[in-house]
Amino acid sequence: MKMKIVACLLSLLPLYLHADTLERVRASNTLTLGYLPDFAPFSTQHGDQPRGYAIDLCARIAGQVKTTLNLAQLQVRYQPVAMADEITAVRNGQVDILCTPTVATLERRQQVSFSVPVYTAGLTAVVRQDAPEALLNVLSGQQAHSGPTWRATLNRGLTNQTFAVVSGAVSEQWVRQQLRSLGVIATVITVESNLAGLDAVAQGKANAFFSERMVLNNLLAGQDDGTALRLLEHIYEYAPVSMVLPRSDEELRLLVDTVLSQMYRSGEIEQAYGTYLGGTTETIRKLFKLYALP
Repeated sequence: MKMKIVACLLSLLPLYLHADTLERVRASNTLTLGYLPDFAPFSTQHGDQPRGYAIDLCARIAGQVKTTLNLAQLQVRYQPVAMADEITAVRNGQVDILCTPTVATLERRQQVSFSVPVYTAGLTAVVRQDAPEALLNVLSGQQAHSGPTWRATLNRGLTNQTFAVVSGAVSEQWVRQQLRSLGVIATVITVESNLAGLDAVAQGKANAFFSERMVLNNLLAGQDDGTALRLLEHIYEYAPVSMVLPRSDEELRLLVDTVLSQMYRSGEIEQAYGTYLGGTTETIRKLFKLYALP
């Protein structure tokens, strides 16, 4: 019985650890902000300093933490984390906030909490420029074949495809669930990063790589041999993405959501969009009004 009680208490330690993040920050005079160092234009590392859309938003939040806690000399640390560790880094207290926007799933919400959305992500794919037309048709939402479907001619040979996704990303779950609806019999492989996914396609190890459209577009623009790869226009899924916060810490979440909502209403986020994300559209500005809390 005692062992069960001890085990229960240990399982709750992460919740107690984050019960009052702001007070812990006050006591240590340090705010630790996590980010993915290879997720441009949202967050990237240049020398010792991070940059990007999410970093600018987090800097604004850090300023409010400094004001709220009356800590003129607050130390703000930026801690790079791996994509595979982004949730556990917040849950285990390695970072106080994960700045890089992340999809809020029910499974993740069992461990952490999320801010109001800061961006609307779109899932798309990258293929080689010489990808077969049948594959392009399927990945663009068209039928892979016409006429009767016979086992011998299923998808006109599209039965040995390999799709790559970043390990642990939401795209991995989506691709595995949607293979049948795409009309392709394929093997799904996982890679460690978006760059590794592009390399897999370029080297012929994968026929397509699925990830976030803005990140893929940014990576292709920065590659010397980017012309060998093609970013598809088709968007398979849209999802609002948010900063990751400690679970059961409403004071920190209120502060973060207040700052972000004010940035939406003041136009600061639209300026950040112009700097990092290529500007806004009427649809995006409508989402700003939806995401901002009154």
